[in-house]
Amino acid sequence: MIRFFTHTILLVLLMLQFSAHAQKQNAQNPILFADVPDASMVRVEDTYYMSSTTMHLSPGVPIMKSKDLVNWELVNYAYDRLGEVDAINMENGKNAYGRGSWASCIRYHNGTFYVFTFAATTGKTYAFSTKDIENGPWKETSFEPSYHDLTVHFDDDGKVYMIWGAGKLMIAELESDLSGVKKGTERVLIENASAPAGDNIMLGAEGSQLFKINGKFYLFNITWPRGGMRTVLIHRADDINGPWEGRLALQNKGVAQGGLIDTPDGKWFSYLFRDYGSVGRIPYIVPVKWEDGWPILGIDGKVPNTLDLPPSEGLIPNIVASDEFKRKKNDVILPLVWQWNHNPVDSLWSLSNRKGFLRLTTGRTDETLVDTRNTLTQRTIGPVCQGVTSIDVSNMKEGDNAGLVLLQKNYGWVGATQVKGKKKIVMVLGNDEGEKIVEELPLDQNTLYLKASCDFTDKKDVAWFYYSLDNKNWKRIGSELKMSYTLPHFMGYRFGLFNYATSQTGGLVDFDYFRIKNELD
Repeated sequence: MIRFFTHTILLVLLMLQFSAHAQKQNAQNPILFADVPDASMVRVEDTYYMSSTTMHLSPGVPIMKSKDLVNWELVNYAYDRLGEVDAINMENGKNAYGRGSWASCIRYHNGTFYVFTFAATTGKTYAFSTKDIENGPWKETSFEPSYHDLTVHFDDDGKVYMIWGAGKLMIAELESDLSGVKKGTERVLIENASAPAGDNIMLGAEGSQLFKINGKFYLFNITWPRGGMRTVLIHRADDINGPWEGRLALQNKGVAQGGLIDTPDGKWFSYLFRDYGSVGRIPYIVPVKWEDGWPILGIDGKVPNTLDLPPSEGLIPNIVASDEFKRKKNDVILPLVWQWNHNPVDSLWSLSNRKGFLRLTTGRTDETLVDTRNTLTQRTIGPVCQGVTSIDVSNMKEGDNAGLVLLQKNYGWVGATQVKGKKKIVMVLGNDEGEKIVEELPLDQNTLYLKASCDFTDKKDVAWFYYSLDNKNWKRIGSELKMSYTLPHFMGYRFGLFNYATSQTGGLVDFDYFRIKNELD
């Protein structure tokens, strides 16, 4: 009896070990524990390309590629700067937080890649095109007005269709050169696209993505029933002009908004995202099977934790990455993981003025960190992460502030400030009402080491800040930052390197490196 009991325990342990090993061999949801919202995908032979949303950041509309739908690498952006209006340039008291370019649509047609997006900030709809999506160059075409959450389809008859809207969905033909909407073609496509989810709707059907599969049209949308969760809707038609029939396709964990993608060997998946607190909107992959001409999402209506896809190799260095700021001669390029908070002033940053350092120089005075340009950012990642930097503050001026920030509407930063000729180490909390110094200490040397740590596990959404004088002994400073996802900024928290002036211009700070890892010390 004892021998049988022992054998049973061993068998159970072996099964658990085998299950754990099997899970490690498969992809896990979310496929990217980082802010990569509003994804749009295409497959060209055995390579997948995905565009996403980064709104007010510059450059914008990131392009990622993958061979397996799980491991993605940043390879390009659709644009360097989205116009030169005051909001995107952070001039005359304006900003583009939470706005800029929104949900994009990526397409591949006759050997050319197209990325469409829209921006209420400029009042325009954009079409970017290139033969070489990883290297460019891109051709930009734009027209007015800004068409909300558009999706574009190149049909077999040579016509180019665009669908857009919220609740009431519209359709029109585009000119063949994509310079605008053909006159007389705009009309209502679906009067109430939210209907399959009921009558009590908080968010009307939007986020349109259109696909033509085996001669049928499939239109994906997201809606949000009041008191419920983000929900996937699918409409189907034999002709793009209708009639359309719709159904509720997925209502689980709030995973929604996206579309369909197939693999070279004939498998189907849906790419979607989930609001996950302060880290942002994170991508999920959901298996799809076909029944009676409809895509059926999930497994028994649920989003699985494990996928029959290769395991993730991690988000470092292809989505976020460390940077030692060491460059070869004449190389002043920033890796694609970096984006500026709004359009930068290129004359006020440098990778060549001091070899091996990023130099940020102030060019105007601002009241708070979120008012200033030339803050260099990259994503935070989950479930935990930390960023570390070293700064030389010897050339700061009176009223200057510089350091490492965790940026969203409710932000926190650690760094140095100069007041009445003396430098201090400070930890600061800020929001749209201003900044508050939580703790300050005297600083009697020119090199300062800074660290910010984030915990997004189970939406804990907390962060801490640290400093060191020797890069060995670290001390926590200030208070815990309770991170929160807010619509005014509309993105997950980002690490940022900054230097801003409050009294006089011309002060500069040199950053020796930025190092990120997915664990906490």
